[in-house]
Amino acid sequence: MQPQMEDMDLQRAIANAQPQLVESLSHAPEWLLMKAKCFLPHMDLSHMDGITDCKEKVLWLLDTLENAGPIIWKQFIQCVCMECSLPMDLEIQLMSASGEGNLNQKQEAFAEASTQSSSPPTGPVRRRHGSNSHPNGKKSKQQPLDSAERYRHLIIASVSQRYGNERAAGAAVLGQAQPPAFSQAFINLVIRQSKASRLKERADKPREDSAGMQEAEECVDTAVKVSDLFESVVSLGSTRVILLFGKPGMGKTMLMHRLCQKWAEGALPQFLFTFLFEFRQLNLISRKLTLKELLFDLVLQPEDSPDAVFQHLLKNAQRMLFIFDGLDEFVGNIDQPASSCVSPAFHRPMSISELFANFCFGRLLPGCTVLVTSRPKKLPDFLLSRADLLAEIWGFDHEKVEEYASHYFHQHSFKEQAIAHLKNNSKLLSMCLIPALCCIVCVCLEYLLRKRLSKVELPQTMTQFYIKMLLIFISKQQTEGTVSEDTQLKHHRTAILGLCDLALKGLEEKKIVFYVDDIPEHVKEFASLHGLLTVFEVKRSDSLPEAGHAFVHLSLQEFFAALNLMINNAVDGNYLKKKFSLKSKWTLKNEARTEFMENFHIFLSGLSSKACRTFLTQLAERNQVWVRDKQAAILQSLKKLAATNLTGPKIIELCHCTYETQDLELAQHVGSQLNFKYEFRNFRLTPLDVSALVFIINCGRDLTHLDFAGCPMELDCLEVLASCKNIEHLRLTGGSITALGLTGLAQVFPNCLQLEEINLQDNRLRDQDMGKVIEMLSRVEKLKMIDLSHNDISVKSVLTLAKGATTCPNITELHIRKDTIMIYFSGQSRRVLRSSNLRRREHKKENAAQIRNLKLRLQDCSLNSQHAREIAALLRGSAHFSEVDLSGNQLGDEGCRELAESLPEAHISKRLDVSNNQISVDGVCCLLDAVNTCLNVVEFEASLHHQTAILKFIGDREFASTHSRDTSRSEDQSGGGESQKSVVSRKIRLTDSGFPTGDLDKLCTVLKKCSGVSEFDLSNNSLGDQGVGKLVGLLPELKAVNSLKLSGNQISLSAVFGLAQCLSALELIKSIDISLGNTQSVHLTFWESVRNSTTRSAGKFPAHPQHLENDYCFRLRECTVSPEDMDTLCQILGKCTGLTELELSRNALSDQSIERLLISLPRLHSLKLLSIRNNKFSPNCTLLLANSLNLCERIREVEVRSSENAFLHLAGKIESQETSCRLTDCSIGQNEVEELCRILEQCGHLAELDLSGNQLGNEGLRCLLDRLLQVHVSRLLNLSHNKISQDGVLHLINTLSTCRNVTEVQVSLCSKATSLIKFTREDEPRKILRLTECNFQTEHLPKLFSLLQKCTNLTEYISTNNNMTTRAVEDLLQAVRKNLGTLRISIEEQWVRNESITSLLQMAVHPHWNVTEITISKDKGLLRVGVGFPHRMEKMESVVSRLNQYRLEAKHIHFLQKCTQLQELSWSCVDLNNAEEAMLASMLLTLPALRKFELMSSSVTPSGMGHLVAGLQQCHAIEELNLGSLGLDDTAILMLVPGLHKMPLLKRLLLNNNNIGSEGCSHLAEALKNAPHMEEINLSHNKIERAGLEKIAMLLPEMQNIKRVDLSSNSIGPAGGEMLAEVLGRCRHLEELLLARNHVGDKTAARLSLSLPSMCHLKILHLQSNNIGSLGGTPLAKGLVECQQLEEISLSENSFGDGAIRTLSEGLPRFTRLRKIELKLCGISDGVSRHLALGFSRCPVIEEIILSWNSLGDEGALELATVLPRMARLRMLDLDNNRIAARGARKLAEELVKCCGIQVIRLWNNPVPKNIEESLTKQDARLHFSFF
Repeated sequence: MQPQMEDMDLQRAIANAQPQLVESLSHAPEWLLMKAKCFLPHMDLSHMDGITDCKEKVLWLLDTLENAGPIIWKQFIQCVCMECSLPMDLEIQLMSASGEGNLNQKQEAFAEASTQSSSPPTGPVRRRHGSNSHPNGKKSKQQPLDSAERYRHLIIASVSQRYGNERAAGAAVLGQAQPPAFSQAFINLVIRQSKASRLKERADKPREDSAGMQEAEECVDTAVKVSDLFESVVSLGSTRVILLFGKPGMGKTMLMHRLCQKWAEGALPQFLFTFLFEFRQLNLISRKLTLKELLFDLVLQPEDSPDAVFQHLLKNAQRMLFIFDGLDEFVGNIDQPASSCVSPAFHRPMSISELFANFCFGRLLPGCTVLVTSRPKKLPDFLLSRADLLAEIWGFDHEKVEEYASHYFHQHSFKEQAIAHLKNNSKLLSMCLIPALCCIVCVCLEYLLRKRLSKVELPQTMTQFYIKMLLIFISKQQTEGTVSEDTQLKHHRTAILGLCDLALKGLEEKKIVFYVDDIPEHVKEFASLHGLLTVFEVKRSDSLPEAGHAFVHLSLQEFFAALNLMINNAVDGNYLKKKFSLKSKWTLKNEARTEFMENFHIFLSGLSSKACRTFLTQLAERNQVWVRDKQAAILQSLKKLAATNLTGPKIIELCHCTYETQDLELAQHVGSQLNFKYEFRNFRLTPLDVSALVFIINCGRDLTHLDFAGCPMELDCLEVLASCKNIEHLRLTGGSITALGLTGLAQVFPNCLQLEEINLQDNRLRDQDMGKVIEMLSRVEKLKMIDLSHNDISVKSVLTLAKGATTCPNITELHIRKDTIMIYFSGQSRRVLRSSNLRRREHKKENAAQIRNLKLRLQDCSLNSQHAREIAALLRGSAHFSEVDLSGNQLGDEGCRELAESLPEAHISKRLDVSNNQISVDGVCCLLDAVNTCLNVVEFEASLHHQTAILKFIGDREFASTHSRDTSRSEDQSGGGESQKSVVSRKIRLTDSGFPTGDLDKLCTVLKKCSGVSEFDLSNNSLGDQGVGKLVGLLPELKAVNSLKLSGNQISLSAVFGLAQCLSALELIKSIDISLGNTQSVHLTFWESVRNSTTRSAGKFPAHPQHLENDYCFRLRECTVSPEDMDTLCQILGKCTGLTELELSRNALSDQSIERLLISLPRLHSLKLLSIRNNKFSPNCTLLLANSLNLCERIREVEVRSSENAFLHLAGKIESQETSCRLTDCSIGQNEVEELCRILEQCGHLAELDLSGNQLGNEGLRCLLDRLLQVHVSRLLNLSHNKISQDGVLHLINTLSTCRNVTEVQVSLCSKATSLIKFTREDEPRKILRLTECNFQTEHLPKLFSLLQKCTNLTEYISTNNNMTTRAVEDLLQAVRKNLGTLRISIEEQWVRNESITSLLQMAVHPHWNVTEITISKDKGLLRVGVGFPHRMEKMESVVSRLNQYRLEAKHIHFLQKCTQLQELSWSCVDLNNAEEAMLASMLLTLPALRKFELMSSSVTPSGMGHLVAGLQQCHAIEELNLGSLGLDDTAILMLVPGLHKMPLLKRLLLNNNNIGSEGCSHLAEALKNAPHMEEINLSHNKIERAGLEKIAMLLPEMQNIKRVDLSSNSIGPAGGEMLAEVLGRCRHLEELLLARNHVGDKTAARLSLSLPSMCHLKILHLQSNNIGSLGGTPLAKGLVECQQLEEISLSENSFGDGAIRTLSEGLPRFTRLRKIELKLCGISDGVSRHLALGFSRCPVIEEIILSWNSLGDEGALELATVLPRMARLRMLDLDNNRIAARGARKLAEELVKCCGIQVIRLWNNPVPKNIEESLTKQDARLHFSFF
């Protein structure tokens, strides 16, 4: 009767489940047909192949199997349950009805045989083994099998009894009673698995979170079922270890209970036995156990035959599942078993840790399956290395939260309201993704909704939820009416405190299971009543089971422990700070954690919030101040932790703690400390983690960078990130983002308004995802970059991205190279782009402003010629490209042809790169054709050897404007008025290609069409003489060419002659530069003009200006030229009527070759410069070069330097002009002097002769000076550095008396070794002798004095440090005489500094009576005396009478008698004593003719100042008064004023470098009102402010003769400056204005610009260091233009900006008298150098240009060098401390050769290599690279 009942149950179950069963099996019809053939081997099922409908086929097969009989039908249903993956409810229903788990031996054998005989199923199936051993076993084995089977059923019953009612996800979490329907529901958790194949490789690597160390390829983020975890691991006979980890509250323990229950129900038939061990209970086992004791004593004892059962377990280990739950709760240390250890004996006792380790390493019950659960931070490395599979419980997702809530609230009318409340609150929803928190939230929500409140306000933090939960549980047990929370807490306070003590003591003692004796009765009663503690059976070993208690969740124990610290009276703030730490909980990798405190710090932080203060106050029964102090200690600890170096997980924990406090000030502080520290590596983040992180970031004030590398995330995390306001850069790399994640990102990121960069490297995006990327993420408004590198894409994706980029309006660049994919965006919305462009280009059309230029870079992407068609189609589209880079592909010639054909229709503004694409000459020619057909191609660069091919373009609009309009240049840098030129300069570079003859012809055919190309570079192509000839033959066809390079083509001297003939054959050739050295160089340049007006569209380009049309240059370097070759070359060049420059460098020319060249010079009629560089000259050759002055009348200058470099400058016409001969450092000695003099005597107009740096010596010098009258030098003879002695000096001095036209002799024997004789052609009365450091000895002095006596026309004698003693000076003063006029004698010696003033005065006047000047400068050691000849003696009686009037001392009377004619008295750096002050005052009283008085940088006492002023009052003839650097203050000025009133002739008043303030200026202004002749006022370096300045300024317009005003370095400021600028407009006669270093600013500069036009006589203007910027600089520059008399301008140390410098440059040509301009430290860069250089070149008399301390580089140096030859008067160019490198320095040296007048170009502190400096200095000593 029983089988019949079972059959009926089966039929009834099948009937109910048939639709669901058919639906499930319809996905695997082939498997079903295979099984049918197995169960019905004799039935023909071949006709089933004709049934195409899957469901129809399944229905027919099911009917057939059911009709085959109940046995076969039941066996089939059991097979379906074992092998198919069915829905859980269907599987349970079928298993129960078919008797699964109770098969008899025959049935099991048949099932096993059928399973083994069949092939693996195609659908998702579950492999499964039979329950018992093979039926062929002997009867003797039946007894143990029966015992084992009974033991198995015993365990199943135990598991069902224990876990059968734990179905709800959260019912046991809190131990609360639930509705019956809810208690039967279990919400499946989200589990994600990852491969563990590579975890072993990283076992010893440091980690932030061991559970998250998967690399990108390991992050398989697909959700799985628990049962699938067992099927994912292949056994192969070895122990399988599965690690299942999850964060607190994810439901790990509940899931293990559910797993045991499902096994008991038969859902895991592959396991005969399942044993669950909880580490919280294993902690209680202190003694060692055997394996048998572990299984039977701790789990369940067999009813009989334990040994037989144990043996059965050993034999069937592969079908056993061991679950170890809560590894993180284990208090012991788990060590890896020694590798040498053999499998332990099963009967050997071991500790719990040893047993666990041996289980994992397969040394106990090898082949079994071990499932371990843990929190993430409790996974030892050795266990990770052993794991076969790693999976993580992610808790709930949104759907499961809703499912859970539906079950929870299913009996409530407010169910929908509750679910809506959860779904609409993102913070609550994030919490609910953690199952434990979800349960708590639902409890709280249910309580609040039942109260029917108008507004439901749930707590904000986890801590507040736990508090609310506690209060709700207490309130639910109240039987009385409404009782307040305060009353409830007070009533249960003792029990709560006891529970807190129990929790904290357990954590400190690492104890989470408590016995009855551990818990006070009232605490146990309270906790059990409110569902806070659970009770369960505990076995310590073989002892009787006893009751154990534990908090329903470890997090709850942590909450009460944290609460204990906050309300415990014995705990103060310091203790709290010690307990609060986020440092690592592990000290060693294999050492257990000391405390169970995963959430302890979070709860402590949460209890520190203001919202918890009332709760704590009530529970602690203390006041709020006491609670606030404790809370403050936690907050202070958090602030300190924010400043430490935390790892990623610790940052998240800190964010959680900070969020729990709900303290915005703390959050702002933490956010500011963590800024730019948000880096997270290799651990999973939950939405709740991200919510806490976003809270901190949003509270911060700065934009942040978030970096998530290898961090698995749910889509919910991305939704949370959407609320983050301050993300600037976001990296989500090394994860598992797919198309679904990408969709989530697209929905989220448009809300992140500050987001600029997204990095999605190393994810799992596929080809099909790429099309969505651009469309979705381009909507982020400020996005600038997306990085999609290292994803799984193909060429198809490359093209998809390219197409998307062309259609997306805000993409600016797509860069793909191999695995690198970068997309750049404009970073602003299209609306912003449009308005920005309209503002920038108002004059253009509106649609033009919206054009976007895209950079498209598809490098190394395996693109071929077929793909080229698609790319060409993109180029033909409407998109505008700035760059297209297709390098590194396989386009070939055919692909290049496709691209070239598309170019006329394409819109490319910069370049197209098709390098490294396997192209040949045919491909090059295709691209060359594009140069002709595509008008906006401006440059083509190709090399077959290097496989480069690049086309450069000019933008469509730019090309249209330049091509259609008439463009002209006012004047280029090469000479006034070069031809107008188009802005479009087209270039072709075909280098390193080695064209054979056939290819060269093909190339020439294409090049001939390139008539619009201006530059050609065909270097390094092995063309030879013939190939070069062919290309040169194309020149007449190339109408627009201005440059042709043919370097490196292996040509000979014959080709050189052929190229030289081009000078006469071609009209507009500019230069030919040829070098035949190791690296051959050939460069032809042409004047930029057209030789055929029809070649340009408009034909409006005029011919080259007449005065330049024959200006050609020929340069030949590193070529051996014999005399015969020189004749040939000169003969060819002689036919070139326009040859102006000939340069021969490094050609090793012999004397004969040079002589032939010099003889040919008269035939080179247009030649202006002949340069022979780097060519060693013999002494004879040097003389040949000098004699060239006589060979060619047009030579104006011969310069030979260092016997290596020679420069001959020729005039354009034959006319009488001066000539110069410079033979420096040429080793000319006494032997060559005679011949040289003979040559020079023939030069009738020799103005300058420079023989410096030779070896003349005294004798050679004497020989030269003896013939000086015959040589006829008219200006200068330079004999410096010729190794002369004092005797030679005397020879030079003698010329003053022997040569009438010698006007000055200057000699120095110091390191400068100067020897100069200056001449004059007119009867110049002035004769000057300057002697410096000649070290005259006693024997030389008589000769010197004798020579001076002969020179009766000497006007000035200057002696500096010549070893002249006081005696020698006295003799000198006695010896010198002059016929008529004034003789000034200056002696500068060290002893002058130590002599007294009286002694020096007596020395000055002793030999003479008519002293007109006395100057004493102690700092220089200078004594200067001026004596008038002949003596005009005043009658002695009148002199003595006048002196007696002043009652002078007798000792001064004789001295003063000789000073009656004194006109200048100048003392500086003297320290006057009282006697000397009195003497000075006495002198002033007796000097009626004194016109100039200077007392500077000296110390004068106040009384001495009074004497000085009294004396000055008697000097009525004074015209100049200089009292600078005396420290005069306002009081001293007040004393000086009466004296000024008595100086009616005063013209110059110098009071600089004093301490004069505004009050002194007022007094001074009053005195100067009566100074009608005043010409100069110098008040610089004082302390004048606006008040004093105003008095002086108002006086200036009334001074009709004022010419110079110096107010530099005062405190004028902007206000005073504006006032002064306005007044200066009325000073029309002012010639010099110095206002440096007054910081007057832009407004003053602008106001001064209005006054400058009125100052028509202004010559010198100094405005350096005045804080003038672009706002003041531009109007100032415009105003300066009106002052056309300016000779000197100093604008240094002002940041004018480029605009002001350009304005100044444009006005420079109007300064026809400008001699000096200073623009130091003005921020001048290369950008304005061309304008500046052009302006300088138009200043006709410019002598000195200061541009030091700027930012000029090589380009600026090139611009300046180009104009140097035009500035004939230029003497000095200062470029110190710029950015000029070797190229710029070389160009300056090259052009300096043409500039005879320039004395120095300073280049100190520029980045020029030392060896280049030395080489250039040797080439031209006028280049100075040193500071001194």
